[in-house]
Amino acid sequence: MWWKEPVTSLKGIGPKKAADLAELNIYTLGDLLCYYPRQEAYIDYSKLKTIRELDVDGSKQIFTATVFRIRDSFQGRGRKFTVVTVRDETGYADLYFFMNQRYMAKKLKIDERLMITGRVKQGRSAKMVSEVFYQTAESADALTGIWPVYSLSGALTQKNMRQWIKDAIKRAEQDLPESLPDYVINECNFTDRLTALQNIHFPHDWNSLKQAQRRFIFEELFLLQCGLLYYRQSNESAKVGIKHSRDGKILQQLIDQLPFKLTAEQQKAWQEISLDMQDIKPMHRILQGDVGSGKTVISALALAKAVENGFQGCMMAPTEILAVQHYKTLKEYFEPLGIRIGILTGSLKAKARRELLEALAVGTVDVVVGTHALLQEDVVFQKLSVVITDEQHRFGVGQRAALANKGQDAPDVLVMTATPIPRTLALTVYGDLEVSLIKSRPPGRRKIQTLCYTEEKRLEVYAGLRRQVQKGRQAYVVCPLIQDSESIGVRSAENVYQELNQGILRDVRCALLHGKLKDSEKNVIMTAFAAGEIDVLISTTVIEVGVNVPNAVLMVIENAERFGLAQLHQLRGRVGRGSEQSYCVLLTGADNPETLKRLQVLHDSDDGFYLAEQDLLLRGAGQLFGLRQHGLPDLRIADIIRDTEVIISARKFAHRLVLQNNNWELLRELIDRQFDNRFQMIFNS
Repeated sequence: MWWKEPVTSLKGIGPKKAADLAELNIYTLGDLLCYYPRQEAYIDYSKLKTIRELDVDGSKQIFTATVFRIRDSFQGRGRKFTVVTVRDETGYADLYFFMNQRYMAKKLKIDERLMITGRVKQGRSAKMVSEVFYQTAESADALTGIWPVYSLSGALTQKNMRQWIKDAIKRAEQDLPESLPDYVINECNFTDRLTALQNIHFPHDWNSLKQAQRRFIFEELFLLQCGLLYYRQSNESAKVGIKHSRDGKILQQLIDQLPFKLTAEQQKAWQEISLDMQDIKPMHRILQGDVGSGKTVISALALAKAVENGFQGCMMAPTEILAVQHYKTLKEYFEPLGIRIGILTGSLKAKARRELLEALAVGTVDVVVGTHALLQEDVVFQKLSVVITDEQHRFGVGQRAALANKGQDAPDVLVMTATPIPRTLALTVYGDLEVSLIKSRPPGRRKIQTLCYTEEKRLEVYAGLRRQVQKGRQAYVVCPLIQDSESIGVRSAENVYQELNQGILRDVRCALLHGKLKDSEKNVIMTAFAAGEIDVLISTTVIEVGVNVPNAVLMVIENAERFGLAQLHQLRGRVGRGSEQSYCVLLTGADNPETLKRLQVLHDSDDGFYLAEQDLLLRGAGQLFGLRQHGLPDLRIADIIRDTEVIISARKFAHRLVLQNNNWELLRELIDRQFDNRFQMIFNS
């Protein structure tokens, strides 16, 4: 199959160029053809302007000019950027190259003539051009019509990419198999694949480009959904499921002994899960619950239902400290009911581990809570019927499947996450799962007051933190980096720890926590903080999934502008777990209106799902919830937010194909052709 041939089979691509292409995840001819131009980066060479004719409305425009001057300048905190002043017979314009774009400016020479594309605004003395793309005007003089612009790496040029893709298209003209079923093409009125491929790279006109993009956006989402549904279908058909009976006495006793009444949303979520467990088909469900919404009690009900039916259950957590917390909570629920529970982590002594494994194998332990240690081969259950993973985004799809495969029959699978995911994104990330939601918090939880301050208030904020400690309370300080970075002017955890420990908090018990510490070291620090032996924990986002510390009432987040809203909300959820009023203070080094407006959203709302939607709009799906950590391939052209309606349509067509298709090999071939080995969840299952 020619599309699986390496890129080195094309003229002009040797080992060095192949390495540059590999940086873009391009290894084969098929990868090259699917490396689509950025959707808004096509250049229409019929619309060249002079500098005087450029509109200063922030839109992307194209013009030719000559390099007049190159100079470096600085932003706040010493961050460099480069300004290149260009001119033509009508005036001057300044090209701005920030951070990782500065290398482009360094290649330029005075009096070099350029063809420039960028977004134009009015500056103080000249027109400002940002998001700059340029090429030497001489090399572009022969270009007419609409041409693609590709993201590049290393020494690659637009000329390289265009020529190689043209060569690959010639190969496709000889033999390009269709990737969509005929009925999908007909019902959706799509162009054929070859025509679409030609027009997405070298469009005949703007309408042809639009039709090509429409087809490939749908195709990518359709085949992704097919893959997810195929994975689910093959899992369901691989083993016989377990049918649990209706809720019985043990379930009712557990509900009656709870120190609170289940909220309406908790009751609804439990009803959905309970009915799934009573079906012969294995449950595949995600329970999304905002921070502090009470997901753990729902997991307790599922585990108790399994035990009441004569089976075993297990729960996997991403960290030992969180596993211990779940174990203690579940033990309080289960011991009065006679349900036997154990815990399995990497730090368990050899003798205790051996005894627990023997008990699991013979069925004298009903429920086990653990970390990744549960995935080891010698962990064997006598009769496993329900598998629960907490903070699912910390685990890969393969790990979830490995735990489910511990059962002789297909167990029910419940995954939980406190990271709110809008439904459209959930359909993509968790397309193989049904979704249950708990949005509201249990009654009695006080709203966390969120405050936003700029650098001028920093000393006052830490004086307030000190007062909270003097009252016997605890606090978190979160920083975006472990160590200082020359390229990123933000406060690091190590620097802030040293500053506070030697300054305003010198007589306060402080500790430093970050991801480079060993797991055993992190567990010691978190355990000490939970026990009240540490007053202030200075940390990176490693505490995003952490232990429950009701005495922690204040969180200070340094350089809050560096975090997404959803992540800030997750961090904020570490406080507000007790009866005292809690506070989250966002410190920002930025003073531009857009940043402050974004942080104001967090001040105004404590609805994690709303904040996740806002994060998607502001930062994009990849920033909020990278698909790669789920074992799913990155999307090449589709956009989760923009293409909401396409996702829904593609899922309907995928359902129709997967449910009616007996030719699994054909379906796998279609998915393989689109995603190759990047669709790990299928080909590793």
